[in-house]
Amino acid sequence: MTVEVSHHIDASEPDSDGFYDYHYEYDVYEFSDGVLTLLVRAYSDEPETAALMGWYRGKARNWLKKRDLRHPLVLKAAAYLRAAGKFRLDWLDRKSGGYVPLNNPGA
Repeated sequence: MTVEVSHHIDASEPDSDGFYDYHYEYDVYEFSDGVLTLLVRAYSDEPETAALMGWYRGKARNWLKKRDLRHPLVLKAAAYLRAAGKFRLDWLDRKSGGYVPLNNPGA
């Protein structure tokens, strides 16, 4: 498994007082097994949390499904994230339209 981490800031332009309408700072983790890439986002203001966002196969993005949570790449990525201090892991579920706790996918 390869891991790439990039840091991002998404913010509005500051107003005359230096305040932002919005400001998000986060890291994007890309876990790859050479065929699939798992995209994970972790916001800087929630250091113990990360969210699995979806799969990439080439340039095609796919939503995660419940059965995907047992995929070896997901299990390895979850172990990596937990070792990095991300103890609350969620995944973006298309069916519910929101984030769902990962729980222990290997159990």
